[in-house]
Amino acid sequence: MQEIINYFSTIPSSHRALILAGGIALFWIIESAIPFVKFQYNKWQHAGINIFFTLTTIIVNFCLAFILLKTAQWTVDNQFGILNWLPDMNEWLFAIIGLLLLDLIGAYLAHLVEHKVKFLWRFHLIHHTDTWIDTTSGNRHHPGESVIRFAFTTFGVLAVGSPMWMVFLYQTLSVVATQFTHANIVLPKKVDKLMSYFLVSPDMHKVHHHYVLPYTDSNYGNIFSIWDRLFGTFKTLDREKLIFGVDTHMKPEEHNNLKNLLSIPFQKLRSPEN
Repeated sequence: MQEIINYFSTIPSSHRALILAGGIALFWIIESAIPFVKFQYNKWQHAGINIFFTLTTIIVNFCLAFILLKTAQWTVDNQFGILNWLPDMNEWLFAIIGLLLLDLIGAYLAHLVEHKVKFLWRFHLIHHTDTWIDTTSGNRHHPGESVIRFAFTTFGVLAVGSPMWMVFLYQTLSVVATQFTHANIVLPKKVDKLMSYFLVSPDMHKVHHHYVLPYTDSNYGNIFSIWDRLFGTFKTLDREKLIFGVDTHMKPEEHNNLKNLLSIPFQKLRSPEN
């Protein structure tokens, strides 16, 4: 465990970029060879839009990174946060508890609130407009949402009291998990179901991208499925019945147009059909 701590304490930016790009490339190749759904779309044009949002997310996080670094260091220096109030424990147990709590506050809670607060939903909506869910869809976040997510992440670090190595480890796992669960691939049903008892599986997350309620408002988990199961937000749907997108924005000129996607948060909010 100490080797992992040492690596993520000083992980180079180039390594983080390689993990991001390498993950997209790997799942891109897999889903191109054996796709779950044979979408009738221009894969490169679609990827261009989503990669644009990936780059804006990187820029937002880069510009605000010093806040996260200062917050993590402050919790360590002042022994603040849940982890610092717990008794001394094995390093592996410390890391697992920390990752679970970061996932709860920085990801699950953030995702849940974005769906329940109309102002925040305006920004998160862009992620749900995608009707061609593939590995590039994982980072399809409006710049405004990137700021919102960063705020929740910072709050999570403060509340959990996680050191920066744990934050980097969580973010790395999160990137790979997001690319995996959004990829246009499918696991054997029994394997997917077994996985969903512990981790967010592809089928589990794809239900969240079904175009109508109540499925859109379910399965908020990012890495761990425990929080959806514990708080009653876990739902299942036969994979054959999945229709991606969101019922308020199903027209290509709305969900496949970069200019319109950037302006959606400032347009009149539409009510869902169900």
